[in-house]
Amino acid sequence: MSEDTIVAIATANGIGSISIIRVSGKDALPIALKISHKDNFVPRYATLSQLFNGSDELIDEALVVYFKNPFSFTGEDIIEFQCHGGVAVANIIMQEIINYGARIANPGEFSKRAFLNGKIDLSKAEAISKLIEARSEDAVKLLARQLKGELSSFVEDIRKDLLFMLAYTEVSIDYAEEDLPTDIFDQIQKKLDSITIKLDNTLDASKRREGLIEGFKVAIIGKPNVGKSSLLNKLLNFDRAIISDIAGTTRDTIEESVKIGTHIIKIVDTAGIRDASDEIEKIGIEKSLAAVEESDIVIALFDNSQKKSHEDNKILDIMNATDKEKIVILNKSDLDNTFDTSVLSDFIHLSTKEDINPLIKKLEDLLDNNSHSDEMTLISKRQVDSVSQTLFHIGESRQPIQTGELEFFAHHINEAIENISNITRPYEHTQMLDVMFGEFCLGK
Repeated sequence: MSEDTIVAIATANGIGSISIIRVSGKDALPIALKISHKDNFVPRYATLSQLFNGSDELIDEALVVYFKNPFSFTGEDIIEFQCHGGVAVANIIMQEIINYGARIANPGEFSKRAFLNGKIDLSKAEAISKLIEARSEDAVKLLARQLKGELSSFVEDIRKDLLFMLAYTEVSIDYAEEDLPTDIFDQIQKKLDSITIKLDNTLDASKRREGLIEGFKVAIIGKPNVGKSSLLNKLLNFDRAIISDIAGTTRDTIEESVKIGTHIIKIVDTAGIRDASDEIEKIGIEKSLAAVEESDIVIALFDNSQKKSHEDNKILDIMNATDKEKIVILNKSDLDNTFDTSVLSDFIHLSTKEDINPLIKKLEDLLDNNSHSDEMTLISKRQVDSVSQTLFHIGESRQPIQTGELEFFAHHINEAIENISNITRPYEHTQMLDVMFGEFCLGK
């Protein structure tokens, strides 16, 4: 445990009915007793207490909750002061706590202490952080599963299989005289295949659901004056983008968030894609193409009242080239049809001046399909990189195990263990020794 006692305001900044000040460390309880003029607090009971400053002047009347170590979030003594909301009261109480010897916590320090004291692993710490920022109900459900330990169990199962391989390999190298199962290398090959399938599926699922945590991004593309800005305004239900008959009015990407079903998504209205001579407009078009690459869903608009143009062909080329989820809209359906619909497939007739509910329903279906899954999902780039490196070393280990180069095989499996362990808790070499000497009774 750290010697320092730390304090921080745990509630959002601003005015509210309640503010929570959290204190963690060996001096948390003594400080609370001094401020409250109490003799003791019963663990896990909320006690209504008056709080006083160093001059014995009343600050506030608040609920005080004591979490005795190790049965707390950080594994240390924790005191929570639940005082009346507002900036001033909470800051006065926190200052008094600091006057009695605590210091202001660094960002993430409560979670860091929980990790160092074995209360959570890294996957749970990341889930806590992402849960605060979650932008959909499905994201909350996914992160709750990780808080429950789903990813931790997944990683632990893979670690056990890899440790099994490493332990038997080390035995084969160092204790060749020991009797080993004759089918051990067949077992190792099967475990390698099984782990590879699991991790490949996890990476694929994570890429498909990448926008679930941060919020899915939807890009609207089309030639100038096709109705992109009108569609954005309709989705937002207010005039966010300027609408004009002049081509090239939107010269930059415009980003806004909107709720579709249970999801908060980021809508990106892009500059009209065409052959532009204006340098500023060219930059806007380049940003439009970048927005397509960064998006999860691409909405392409075409004008029902105009013949297909060279610019429309560019949009079709972009849609054909991308592997993103796609929605094709034939806009201005309230006007006479002139556009050649044979070049479109699975499109939606729409008028942004009237009803856009068919588009909203299609968006909701796509978002739900990308969200509802029982597949294991990684929630950060760090986790994705760890799994990718694990797969790389498993792939590199296959040739050495087939040719009997056990030292090289052991090296790559050891690297795979270290990388997969980075998701939850760093790997210690003694774990492999425990398997060797415990399972094989070596060195007796």
